Amino acid sequence: QVQLVESGGGLVQAGGSLRLSCAASRSIFKINAMGWYRPALGKQRELVAAITNDGNTNYADTAKGRFTISRDNAKNTVSLQMNSLKPEDTAVYYCNAAVQAPLSLYNYWGQGTQVTVSS
Repeated sequence: QVQLVESGGGLVQAGGSLRLSCAASRSIFKINAMGWYRPALGKQRELVAAITNDGNTNYADTAKGRFTISRDNAKNTVSLQMNSLKPEDTAVYYCNAAVQAPLSLYNYWGQGTQVTVSS
């Protein structure tokens, strides 16, 4: 199992920046992928950005060019640098860890951190 704790959310004006961090309770070296998600209309949660254990990244179109995801295996953390924030980025952001087992893929979630962008 993996416990995930997010931090770094808050209130910021449009155009501002925030850095979210996700601390894992165990080594993330063998966690296949980690990412950030937020609620979306018609979906439980949508991908914002993800990074695999070999460093490949994937971004939602709305995040490309503004957000950067990174992971620090030594510190067991994943971060999301969010720049040029817009009011529509306002949401609770959830950290996710995906662990591939021989027969199943296990997903673990943090409690979420609120990001509010004022216009």
